[in-house]
Amino acid sequence: MKLSIIIVNYYAADMIADCLQSVFQYNKELDFEVIVVSNSSGKEDKKKLTSFFPQINWVEMDYNAGFARANNAGIRAAKAPVILLLNPDTLAVDDSLTRCVEMFRQSPYIACGIQLLNEDKTPQISGSFFMKGGLNHLLPLPYWGNLLRWMAFRLKTKIPNVPQARSVEEVDWISGAFLMVKKEMVVKAGLMDEDFFLYAEEVEWCSRLRKIGKLALFGDLHFIHLQGEAINKDQNSTEKGYAGLFDKKGLQVMLSNHVRIRKQYGTGWFLFILLNYTWGIGVYAAASFIHRLFTLRNPLAEWPQVFAFAKNVFSIWKLAPVIIRNHPHFYKAL
Repeated sequence: MKLSIIIVNYYAADMIADCLQSVFQYNKELDFEVIVVSNSSGKEDKKKLTSFFPQINWVEMDYNAGFARANNAGIRAAKAPVILLLNPDTLAVDDSLTRCVEMFRQSPYIACGIQLLNEDKTPQISGSFFMKGGLNHLLPLPYWGNLLRWMAFRLKTKIPNVPQARSVEEVDWISGAFLMVKKEMVVKAGLMDEDFFLYAEEVEWCSRLRKIGKLALFGDLHFIHLQGEAINKDQNSTEKGYAGLFDKKGLQVMLSNHVRIRKQYGTGWFLFILLNYTWGIGVYAAASFIHRLFTLRNPLAEWPQVFAFAKNVFSIWKLAPVIIRNHPHFYKAL
């Protein structure tokens, strides 16, 4: 057996069925196992998936453990020397998985990803570079983030991600939607940090993997990633990416990013980013009012989003003492 595929399930049986059907269709020559780790999704999901794919190794968590804890359970159950963390909302489009395993096993890299595609086959950001202190997390801030982005371009700051990988490209971290790791390196770097419920856990994990070896994207290999389809369905969110700031999903993204910054860069950078988010509330309120006023639109139209953003920021402030202490804590906001 060459590969252990780990998929985390939370009421996503239909998406996982589509994912696995595509994987089996295009990778008939690859010897692999599939481990589905279920975050308390009930008996129906198990019955549905195992009836279609009886070879699945089913691991039941008995509660909604999130991404890191569930994947860790899958890693512990894995038998192959190569592990793939695969999102349920992904689809194989060809034999890229088989080719990826062969390339990866013969390469010096300890972890790899491939070029993810949107549903319309346009490239999706699949790997990125670390920016000191997590400064890139300021870019989604309304108005304030736009100004910082303009300043960064003027200063010719390095872009923190790979818009499209066309060949083998070394990166600092890889999207958890398709993250392949050599199991022997997991022993050295440790499992995923179980303080994380969802989001940013793969970034923190890659920061530890990066200390013991190199990570890369194989840009000529592809998978479709529907990007957040499972969590959007669960949370009734319309935000396709991970830059939303206004709903519960946005709170979880913001919280996990701040926790990651504290763990990777320390208390000073955590407080600096959080203070920028706090400053961003006033900037958003004032700038949206002035902008809409001068364009002859309702100047208060965006204020419901301002209040929603402010509520999320103050939720993080309430957890700031816990985050700063950095003791074990399950940061679940959903």
